[in-house]
Amino acid sequence: MEIDNKKVKVDLGSFTTGDFDKGAGKIKIALWFVVNALLVRASWNPFMGMKIMLLRMFGAKIGKGLVIKNNVIIKSPWNLTLGDNVWLGEYCWIDNLDKVIIGNNVCISQGAILLTGNHDYTRASFPYRNAPIEIEDGVWIGAKTVVCPNVKAHTNAILTAGSIAVGDLDADGIYQGNPAKKVKERKISLR
Repeated sequence: MEIDNKKVKVDLGSFTTGDFDKGAGKIKIALWFVVNALLVRASWNPFMGMKIMLLRMFGAKIGKGLVIKNNVIIKSPWNLTLGDNVWLGEYCWIDNLDKVIIGNNVCISQGAILLTGNHDYTRASFPYRNAPIEIEDGVWIGAKTVVCPNVKAHTNAILTAGSIAVGDLDADGIYQGNPAKKVKERKISLR
């Protein structure tokens, strides 16, 4: 059935958050908001050990060797899994309304955004339309990039600075642009 778009209006007043907070109740979410603002995200707190401990307390699964710089935003630690030797650069934002799984030896550079949520613009209530993100071992997500919902970055892929990934990144592929396209193969030397 076709609808006349001139008669249907977007109604943001009817928006609800849905169930994006699976794994956390309202108290946990409110407490995380305060702890995150005061201690984890805060630029005055250089103590990575404290940040890691707090993230784990709120449900994040974290391997060894995490480097988490200042002003990193993690929306829902209960939806986050980080492997060993992950680097999270300044001002990166993990907007994880759905699961984000990051493998070993992954660099998420400064200002990068991992965006698991979007809105369904075809519905008047503008509800969330979320999907997970998976980043496999050895991937480098460059500075000021965006990784969109339902993207899988395969082993050793690179998303270059300022690019936007709207689809999967092949293993060993180097991707650039908006939307990101494969521009060449990554070659890694032993030195």
